Amino acid sequence: MSFSLIDSPSYLFTSESVTEGHPDKICDQISDAILDAIYDQDPSARVACETATTTNLVIIIGEITTTAKINYVEIARQKLKEIGYNDPNTGIDWKTCEIIVKIHEQSPNISAAVSTALEHRKDATKMSDAAVDSIGAGDQGMMVGFACNETEELMPMTMSLSHQLTQRLSLVRKENIISYLGPDGKSQVTIEYEFGKPKRVHTIIISTQHKDGISINQIEKDITKHVIDPIIPEKLIDKSTRIFINPSGKFVIGGPHGDAGLTGRKILVDTYGGVARHGGGAFSGKDPTKVDRSAAYAARYVAKNIVAAKIADRCEVQVSYAIGVSAPISVSVETFGTGHIPDSKIANLVNKYFDLRPGAIIQNLNLRQPIYQQTAAYGHFGRLDIELPWEKTDKASALNKEAFL
Repeated sequence: MSFSLIDSPSYLFTSESVTEGHPDKICDQISDAILDAIYDQDPSARVACETATTTNLVIIIGEITTTAKINYVEIARQKLKEIGYNDPNTGIDWKTCEIIVKIHEQSPNISAAVSTALEHRKDATKMSDAAVDSIGAGDQGMMVGFACNETEELMPMTMSLSHQLTQRLSLVRKENIISYLGPDGKSQVTIEYEFGKPKRVHTIIISTQHKDGISINQIEKDITKHVIDPIIPEKLIDKSTRIFINPSGKFVIGGPHGDAGLTGRKILVDTYGGVARHGGGAFSGKDPTKVDRSAAYAARYVAKNIVAAKIADRCEVQVSYAIGVSAPISVSVETFGTGHIPDSKIANLVNKYFDLRPGAIIQNLNLRQPIYQQTAAYGHFGRLDIELPWEKTDKASALNKEAFL
């Protein structure tokens, strides 16, 4: 077996998260709010919506085919208001910002490939269930799912703690526990591992937008007390743990005024914080015929059930597709030496218990519903605050039983 990090007596690993007010996350949330609004009226819609933002400007573009009647401008303004951008000094004002919308219908070539999979175009008599089999993948590519037993939610601890810190940062702002914070912010957590297990928190970084005139000493004191202390387990902190709060000094200029934003630019924040590989496709603004999204969710569902079944301590699942083809091109399983049965046997279990055709994924995970904007900040996986169908471990018992027969 080749050497891997789990064989190392000591190593450091880092993941980051960003708040809902980060410019890229603003765009993700607007794109997914549009998807949800469309799905609320038209669950069969084809949606590929992209958003960009800069100082007091939002641009919405994409390919959307739907019978739904929605107000793109109003959805964007409402989302900005919910996030907390209600003052031009924060980088954008929901009431007065300019919003440009340029939407056209999905390419008829792509639409035809998705609507009628290659298998059907060749021989429809071979397909047993047209509702599932007739849907082709919306694009080529490879998608990755991951799970590990480091946390209750079966996520990497670096990613889990980073998300919890940014969620807490937004909470103390919205509940006015710290009155001077702005919507934009980031966290970063570095953990020291010992033979693949979390040992201690090595470094914590939090950067938060704030009103002018607030001293760095006050920010450090308040963030430590109200954000870090309630989140980071005391047992993971020691005298050598380093904490950096607003290491740049002032962070008054933030949001879209401080940095332009774009949908899909935080793919590692959305997934596993760099612990697992990534297929490259972003999620937000895409309906589930786009396997960038639905197959990544399905791969997480597979990996999580394998770890929940105690077949492996860490599991990465890759699945790949060709545009317009229903059946996956490949499915692979990697357990990094933590499998309690051979990976080949795990792969056989995956093929038996999980149908990874796009139509089957959509049907089995019930993805044609307006559930997406809640995923557009603080991660698409391992969420304990919301219920998501790909986070179920309903196949773990059956997998465990068959694995250890």
